Amino acid sequence: MIKKFEIRSHDGPGRIGKIDGELTPKIFFKNEMKIAPSEGSSYNVDREIAEFNVSETLKLAEKYVDSCDIAVIQGSKYVDLRIECMKKLEEIGYNGFIIANGDALLTNPRELVELVVNLKKEAKKSSYFIFTFAELSFMPILTYMGIDGFLADATNYYSHLNVLQTPTKAYDLNTYPIYEEISQKELEQKNLDNMEFVIKEIHAHMKNRSLRNLVEERSGTTPQNISTLKILDRTCMDYLLEFTQLF
Repeated sequence: MIKKFEIRSHDGPGRIGKIDGELTPKIFFKNEMKIAPSEGSSYNVDREIAEFNVSETLKLAEKYVDSCDIAVIQGSKYVDLRIECMKKLEEIGYNGFIIANGDALLTNPRELVELVVNLKKEAKKSSYFIFTFAELSFMPILTYMGIDGFLADATNYYSHLNVLQTPTKAYDLNTYPIYEEISQKELEQKNLDNMEFVIKEIHAHMKNRSLRNLVEERSGTTPQNISTLKILDRTCMDYLLEFTQLF
C-alpha cells in the first residue's frame, strides 16, 4: 500500500494547515496524484443515475485503495448522496477527495455553498478537499469555505478555451486581445503562474488573519462571487463564526 498524505488538519476552514508538509491551500498536479477510478456523470441527472454512480464509484475505490490515495466524491446535485459517498470513502481508507462537477457547482452558488459546508461539517478532521476548474478570482472564497487544494489542470482547460486567468478576471483573448500572438502552451503557463500567485496571496492573507478582507475584495469580480458570499453569510454564519477568520 502506498503511503497516504500526512495531514495536519486546519483548526477549521480558512485556517492555516498542511498537506504532506506543504501549506494549504495548495496546487495539485494530476501526474503526481494517484486518483482512484470513479463512475462520473453530469451534475443535473435523475437520482437513480446518481445513486448508481455512487455505488460504482465505491466499488472502484475499494478495488484500488492499495494503489491510490485520492478518491472522487460523486453524487451529482444530491447533497445527501455526496455525504454518503464521502463517508464510505473515508471508511474504505481515503482522506483526500476531489469534488466532482466543480464547473457546474461554480454556476450554482447556493448548491455550491450547501455542498462544501456540509461536506466539511461531516468529514473527519484529517480529510481534505480538492476543487476542479476553479477560476482564480473564486479561489479565495473557496478556501474561506474550506477547500484545501486546486487542480492545476484548470490552467490547461482554460488555455484551450483561449482564456487568460488573472487574480481578478478571466479574459477571453478572442474578445480582449491582451496577447495577440500567444501559443496554447504559453497561455497555460501564464495561467499557472497566476494560479501560483493567488495561492501565495491567500497564504499571506491567512497568516495576517485578513482572508475575509481578500474574499470581500474579490466578491465584486463576478456575479457568482457576489452571490456565493451573500448566501454563505446569510445561511452559514454559525459555521463561519466557528471555523473561519471573519477579519
